[in-house]
Amino acid sequence: MDIYIKGHYQRSIYQNSNGYHIGLFKVKETNSEALTPFLDKTITFTGYFHELNDMDTYLFFGKLVEHPKYGTQFSVSSYERCKPEEKDAIVEFLTSGLFKGIGEKKAKSIVDVLGKDTLSIILEHPDNLILIPGITKNNIDTLHNKLKEYESSYETVLYLSNLGFSTKDSMLVYNFYKDRVKEVIDADIYQLEYSIYELGFKKIDRIALKNGVEQDAMIRIRAAILYIMEEVSNMYGHSYFYYDEIYEYLPRVLSTFISDDLYQEALQSLLVDLKVVQKEEKYYLKEMYDAECLIVKRFRLLARKEDESFQNLDDKFSEMEEVFGISYNEEQKQAILMSVCKNFLIITGGPGTGKTTIMKGMIELYKEVHKLSYEKLADRIALLAPTGRAAKRMSEATLMPASTIHSFLKWQKDTNKFQVNEYHKSKVELVIIDETSMIDTMLMASLLRGISANCKIIMVGDSYQLPSVGPGQLLHDVIASGKLPVVELKELYRQGKDSNIISLAYDIRNGCVEDEVFNQDEDLTFISCSDDQVISNLMDVSSTFKDLSYKKFQVLAPMYKGNYGIDIINNQLQRIFNPKDSSKKELVVGEVIFREGDKVIELTNMPEENIFNGDIGIISQIITSPAKKIIVDFDGNEVTFTAANFNKFRLAYAISIHKAQGSEFDVVVMPLVQSYRKMLYRKLVYTGITRSKKMLYLIGDKVALKQAVHNTSSDIRRTTIRDFLENGIK
Repeated sequence: MDIYIKGHYQRSIYQNSNGYHIGLFKVKETNSEALTPFLDKTITFTGYFHELNDMDTYLFFGKLVEHPKYGTQFSVSSYERCKPEEKDAIVEFLTSGLFKGIGEKKAKSIVDVLGKDTLSIILEHPDNLILIPGITKNNIDTLHNKLKEYESSYETVLYLSNLGFSTKDSMLVYNFYKDRVKEVIDADIYQLEYSIYELGFKKIDRIALKNGVEQDAMIRIRAAILYIMEEVSNMYGHSYFYYDEIYEYLPRVLSTFISDDLYQEALQSLLVDLKVVQKEEKYYLKEMYDAECLIVKRFRLLARKEDESFQNLDDKFSEMEEVFGISYNEEQKQAILMSVCKNFLIITGGPGTGKTTIMKGMIELYKEVHKLSYEKLADRIALLAPTGRAAKRMSEATLMPASTIHSFLKWQKDTNKFQVNEYHKSKVELVIIDETSMIDTMLMASLLRGISANCKIIMVGDSYQLPSVGPGQLLHDVIASGKLPVVELKELYRQGKDSNIISLAYDIRNGCVEDEVFNQDEDLTFISCSDDQVISNLMDVSSTFKDLSYKKFQVLAPMYKGNYGIDIINNQLQRIFNPKDSSKKELVVGEVIFREGDKVIELTNMPEENIFNGDIGIISQIITSPAKKIIVDFDGNEVTFTAANFNKFRLAYAISIHKAQGSEFDVVVMPLVQSYRKMLYRKLVYTGITRSKKMLYLIGDKVALKQAVHNTSSDIRRTTIRDFLENGIK
């Protein structure tokens, strides 16, 4: 039997744009003994609702739960609005303010004449109200239209629930389409997937099939094609696909054979509807094609603009060097001077070439030539990076505020959209972007939409590092085209000249590994051992650094699962860095023990808490009663996680190389075993070893390292930014 409470909504404590509410509810009736103490009292409730009014009576179905912040509350899975039937209740409803122009006197007149069926008569036979003294035509229209609108919204949510949507998803659909819901679903239920990002193809497809959509229906094939292109793009980083390639995936996605004729018809209709773009034999999602075109057009526009010129630029540069007490080499000087004159510039280089070092010089020279105060400078420029840690490094290097691109564009989690966009642009005049190799095509396009077409852009990065997680290889393509201004820093800067780590990095970049680079000095150590000895050697090395700051020591590995994966390594390292202690509280989550003092890594973006994917922190407190909480200190920013979001972080004594991108550590330890071979490739290893500033330990098999260095297959992404720059947009 479903547990319910019946009563009246009092007020909201919290609600968001998707219809999620936390609020207070006065309980008048219940079928649960556990809820009888709440009769004639209020209880906190949570759930998704299309509309709540304090004049209505509601039936809430759900369960009693304990929430860490709000205590005992009723979690609502579904609900019903009870129409008022008693005369007094109907009068109260009509005078609630919902119906403009209806006061208590008119309401009583209506109910006296129409009785307990008042609301049904207003909905079905509104002309009967003309018989009631004092009721005008405007009153009748208001009563009928508002009640019909009020009724239809609830009926729409009920309709969606009956189709198979959860209350939460029903609310998402209703809030997006309002009174067009049935019309849209009748035409093509898969449109919901295109409009509402939380509703993926698989969820919509299950509901569609349940409600009579045929397996080979045209709307289903069209939706599957778009789903395939999106998924494969995210999986492999491609921006376009070939005809046969998409066709091969269709039977797997749709679990049925689709003839070539049906496939052609569906693909052609997507081209006509401008959801897919065809250029020669290439097929793009429209959004991806538009993004590549925007990037190419904007970069070209900026690069072709006349350079700015300034008097006594060399003198100003010399003065800046004197103030900073630094002497830049010729490559670095050229990069800094070009940065103030060019409207578009890429600065690239490997580790040790001083990419980060010159940023402060670029900013200072820009400030001097434009005669700006630091306050005005902060309004004119934006320092951006793809990750929170990269932004922090950028800020530390320049002594200026820096942020993630998502924060700069004011990303909204609920809608997955940016508030800074083509309609609400930022007014900054210069954007400097670090770690540009990590930026995918769609994110760069979003950034370009959010800034003025005349805003100067300086991109800094190492194109030999891992490409972005999302589709594209932006930095690589732009540099490889040879069509835009690029300064490549090649000269090693200070300690880099004598670094075995950097020598190894350049060897790997060039596709060769010389044995003599290993074990020559304490900065680079290779411990050769069999796979079954890797973990014990890794523990021995790590134990010598157990007193080093968590920010300075890091184990990196390419994969999470398996006998030598990150999960097992973390369990072992926890015993060294944060052993069991009676003074430290623990909490078991799944198969992981979290302990006060543990090092953890954030797995998602939580801009509302000012933490981002890849941020590393320390568990400062664990609360086990009355509700479970884990409080993590992210470099002075304490964030409280409840049981509902414990999956948003994990132990971080060992992390993936992808997660480490954009960060640097004094000491890095990397296991290299044959069982990693599916994941080992040149850019991954190169990125991993270049995270180390002072000491690098490689543990395992040199053959595995050499195989990885010669494996460049994972580097291949199909994109057209380079082609568009070289040959024009087709």
